[in-house]
Amino acid sequence: MNDINNEVKIIAYEHQYKEAFKTLNEEWIKTFFVMEAGDYKLLDHPEEQILEKGGYIAFALLNNEPVGTCALVKAGDKPLSFELSKMAVSPKAQGKKIGYLLGNALIGKAKELNAQKVFLETNSILVPAIKLYEKLGFKHIPITDAGYDRVDVQMQLDL
Repeated sequence: MNDINNEVKIIAYEHQYKEAFKTLNEEWIKTFFVMEAGDYKLLDHPEEQILEKGGYIAFALLNNEPVGTCALVKAGDKPLSFELSKMAVSPKAQGKKIGYLLGNALIGKAKELNAQKVFLETNSILVPAIKLYEKLGFKHIPITDAGYDRVDVQMQLDL
């Protein structure tokens, strides 16, 4: 890739990127795990399952191509809380701090919406992801009501 044009742009969800949301996530999930019913529910219907329920989806564009994505899935109203979910970065774009840029943008969005907390679920084999979440300020918490079989780590950021 030409480093002169390697500027990453973070944008809000647009319908034209619906398929990229699924493709990017499927790519990484299938690398480490198996797709679960909860994955398909969000990835097949992001507008209905995330956006229309008060959530938010962001994309990272590199040379106008979607190479990363992440969502805020509304988890509760009182207090307002979100799950940081479906973060995926294409292998061809890794090493450009895209995960950090996406995570930071979504934390900013959660603050803008006056959320009290953001939590996430992950797996201990994803060491670089966990280090990223720690860098973003997330703290490890006991696991409760895990949304996926693969979850063995939960983290939370109090805003």
